[in-house]
Amino acid sequence: MHRLTALLLASSLPFTATAQDAASEATRTAQAEIAKRLPLDDPRDEASVMRGKLAEIPGGVIQSADGKIVWDRRPYEFLNKAETPDTVNPSLWRQARLDAVHGLFEVVPDKIWQVRGYDISVMTIIRGKTGWIIVDPLLSEEAAAASWKLFADTVEAKSGRLPIRAVIFSHSHSDHFGGVGGIVNPERVRAEKIRIIAPHGFSEEATSENVLAGGAMGRRALYMFGAILPPGERGQIDTGLGPKLSSGTVGYMEPTETVGEKGGSLAIDGLVFDFLDAGSTEAPSEFVFYVPAYKALHTTEVVTHTLHNVLTLRGAQVRDALHWSKVIDAMLLKWGGKAEVAMASHHWPTWGAGEVSSLLANQRDAYRYVHDRTLFLANRGATLHELADQTAEAPVQAADFATRGYYGTLNHDMKAVYQRYFGWWDGNPANFNPLPPEQSAPKYVALAGGAEKLLAAGRAAIAAGEYRWAAELLNKLVFAQPGDKEARAALASAYDQLGYQAESGAWRNYYLAGAASLRGNAVEASTRNGQSRSFVSAIPTAIFFDALATRFDAAKGSAVKGTFQFVLPDSKETVAVVVGGGVEFPRYGVTDPEPTATVTIDRKILDEAMMARAQFPALIQSGAIRIDGNRTAFLQWFALHPPADPRFNVVVP
Repeated sequence: MHRLTALLLASSLPFTATAQDAASEATRTAQAEIAKRLPLDDPRDEASVMRGKLAEIPGGVIQSADGKIVWDRRPYEFLNKAETPDTVNPSLWRQARLDAVHGLFEVVPDKIWQVRGYDISVMTIIRGKTGWIIVDPLLSEEAAAASWKLFADTVEAKSGRLPIRAVIFSHSHSDHFGGVGGIVNPERVRAEKIRIIAPHGFSEEATSENVLAGGAMGRRALYMFGAILPPGERGQIDTGLGPKLSSGTVGYMEPTETVGEKGGSLAIDGLVFDFLDAGSTEAPSEFVFYVPAYKALHTTEVVTHTLHNVLTLRGAQVRDALHWSKVIDAMLLKWGGKAEVAMASHHWPTWGAGEVSSLLANQRDAYRYVHDRTLFLANRGATLHELADQTAEAPVQAADFATRGYYGTLNHDMKAVYQRYFGWWDGNPANFNPLPPEQSAPKYVALAGGAEKLLAAGRAAIAAGEYRWAAELLNKLVFAQPGDKEARAALASAYDQLGYQAESGAWRNYYLAGAASLRGNAVEASTRNGQSRSFVSAIPTAIFFDALATRFDAAKGSAVKGTFQFVLPDSKETVAVVVGGGVEFPRYGVTDPEPTATVTIDRKILDEAMMARAQFPALIQSGAIRIDGNRTAFLQWFALHPPADPRFNVVVP
């Protein structure tokens, strides 16, 4: 029931480690081809990245109060060299080097600053008439506190200390609000009347995303963000969207006000902000805004310097590429030609009215291309896997680095659009109900004439540079014989080359993390993100009980019947959980007249249990939980909610 960032912990499979492969001749050829095709020496982005730099945190090292390192850029010094190693896609190497620049930057002279390179996201500070307005205070409280200190030591030290007047959460992803507690606390917000402004629907989306499917999302996120890889030319270099995730404490603060779905103008500390709703683009709850006095457009995460995910590798609901393109066009119509700088919650700004308009137009066209080409081909019979391979990159992608697939990809985005309209099935009855991999894999091995022949075929595909085909073949063998060291090593070799060639940081991380898991040398994470009490307390009680229901062991509990009434006195909430037929159904706000058992527990005690700071048996023993009625039935039912192991296998059965 933890969110994505709380589950970024690593494990390695028990398998003898082997050396990672060097780049093959086929990979070196592929790298040379993309280097030849793209203007990698175009200096404009590098100039934009360095523009206005004022200061930096020495070494890029951030520690928590107890000395734990939550951010450290020293292991990434290998990115200082301009020459691309042959184990990295040259285009991704360029993006990683741009993302690696860290520090405090002046965006609009004496008016707007950004702190970049101390989390996957970017924090913006805007000068109001009497104080500061902070936009998106990063993922973790420690990273946000260090970033704010850098700003205060550099800017406030010269201009004088000013109060924080407002904090803006641009959207409902935790890397844009989780660090707020490192800058302000609830007592200060109340005492100083600091405004916390967010888009409509923010509270529910921010506190519920990934709660129901958090286990699987968190496990997949390990691979997507490269958390189980060491930094290096053959390891993690970047995510494409930013360097990596910080590993501190994720908090939450309830907005004091929200901007409605119609957007509109809002005066914040004497400055007019013009908001445009962008919900259901990159996030379910999101907005963008323009500050006319500074001619500055904040595109949040709707427009960054990459093609984004329509369906992220960690898992999420499919996003609406068509609506995304229309929101960007609305920005272009409303502020194109007016905005003289565009900045986002990731990457670096774009200056110049013409350049801003071009950025918006190109990003709009990229998402529209993804959407329309998918349906063009699907309506002519192309299926999920066929249509992406039939489609060349959008014309704009060859001309504008900001539209390239450093995070999302044309391939996966088209598949996501297909899924949004048609679902997971390609329409072919052979794929309507296929055998699970663990059942089909031995049959493929037998069909190939045995393990040795299938292994030989996989190795031959690797030698020929056909790495996708090699991965498909060898994956069958690994699923049939997961203990086969030679099969695992061969599959890891295929993943190495696919990772080296990937332009997407997320693709590279996933391939190389898969290879590391197969070899048994995935890095054990020394730190992980943890939710603060403010975050856990903000999770709606109804969603907590829905998540609890997903843990119900229906196979063992199919005969269990009853109604278990929960009463939460401190929050004045009630939930009746109806159990029967292998299903439990929470009825939030309902009090059952004849429950099997009634459980009285304060919500704050429930939070302690959610954070694993207290266990139910101990809480019952202490009297913090009171059970009336059939106590035995309750305990038997509650025991049917075993925790899921977040370290489940991904690349083996």
